[in-house]
Amino acid sequence: MKVDWSIKEESGTYGIAVNRFSRFLENRGCRPATIESYTRFMKYCFKFCHTSEPSKEQIEKFRDNLFDRHLARSTINNFSFAIMKYQLMRGEPLKLPILKRNETLPDFFTEDEVLSIFGAIRNLKHLAMLQTAFYGCLRSTELCNLDDQDIDLNSLRIHVREGKGGRDGITYLNETCARTLRRYLEIRPPFLINGRQPLFYTDFGRRFDRIEIHRIVTDYKSKAGISKRGGPHVLFRHSTATLMISKGCDIRIVKELLRHKDIKTTERYAHVTDKTVREWYNKTLRIE
Repeated sequence: MKVDWSIKEESGTYGIAVNRFSRFLENRGCRPATIESYTRFMKYCFKFCHTSEPSKEQIEKFRDNLFDRHLARSTINNFSFAIMKYQLMRGEPLKLPILKRNETLPDFFTEDEVLSIFGAIRNLKHLAMLQTAFYGCLRSTELCNLDDQDIDLNSLRIHVREGKGGRDGITYLNETCARTLRRYLEIRPPFLINGRQPLFYTDFGRRFDRIEIHRIVTDYKSKAGISKRGGPHVLFRHSTATLMISKGCDIRIVKELLRHKDIKTTERYAHVTDKTVREWYNKTLRIE
């Protein structure tokens, strides 16, 4: 009797392919956040195609499905980047078109909405996390990666290590956030993970990840009665930029606080609200 001794991938998980892809990306210097995103995107692709070795035709159908779901162009591009990397790993390079970004204004939360979100929080750790990310203009991965040594509550500074693009940077806290952090640190037991003292860790003794940060933000946004679109990036980045610009902050300062390489990135979403435009219009365009 002929027996097929080949190792089959577990249906729905594709663990072998995912692990191989993860190692491939790691060996090419990709950052953990990129590896996590790309492997997650490929799991969706495998599930749609019912295989971890999709053909060009299957990939095209999968990409068509992304359009049918009306996903953002940036999301479709991220799927395309992941697929191209995966196909390169397989030795079957594939070139997919990259979509031009929509020049639409990004979502943001108003000052009142941000205060409502903070006001809905009754968990001191969660309040410290969200305030630190908001006032520090942090990305979710940067928040998750913070250690105790990265926070200076005397000078109100944050040392961001290996941010986007692997770059270090300095950002700031205000006294409101510092008070919350001091209260949090008074009761938080110190805990080492891989020889490092994370500023925030879960009740299960590990660092938070981006998905958990998203869940926390959306939960408190719901409790605050806010139904508009937007998660951590909108709260921590879009909203902070909008708030600073609307209060007269020079966009070059906003660029430095958000740690953008190119000011065009800042200009794209550090817009001002209709209310602010109207106020400046009434204030400056007057003939008496």
